[in-house]
Amino acid sequence: MFGTFRINYRSGEPIYQQIYNEVVKEISLGLLMPQEKLATVRELASALGINPNTVSKAYQMLEQSGYIYSAVGKGSFVADSTGRLAGLKESTLRALEKDVKDAERLGVTEDEVTAIVKQTYNGGDGHNA
Repeated sequence: MFGTFRINYRSGEPIYQQIYNEVVKEISLGLLMPQEKLATVRELASALGINPNTVSKAYQMLEQSGYIYSAVGKGSFVADSTGRLAGLKESTLRALEKDVKDAERLGVTEDEVTAIVKQTYNGGDGHNA
């Protein structure tokens, strides 16, 4: 499960938030399926070379958000959050469309927007375009 994680140890973003984001992303992309067992906190911490408390915090946030659930003595599993993710994607796309329209009204060019999108998707923060 953690082979595809992209953790940036130099980022200003906390590692637990990066783990949270990566799990949500993998669920959204269908790489993690409902009912699939996640790596244990210790396994993931060991694989990433980080403190288990960091992974535990990410898992707690994921559970509070409804993306995963825990079964005592069995581990953590991916919850069926298909509806939640579809709604989140739709609202995000609407917000993005609004922001692009606002940027256009302010004279931001299509090339500038595209550069920010590409930079963001390639791991940059998007502010240097």
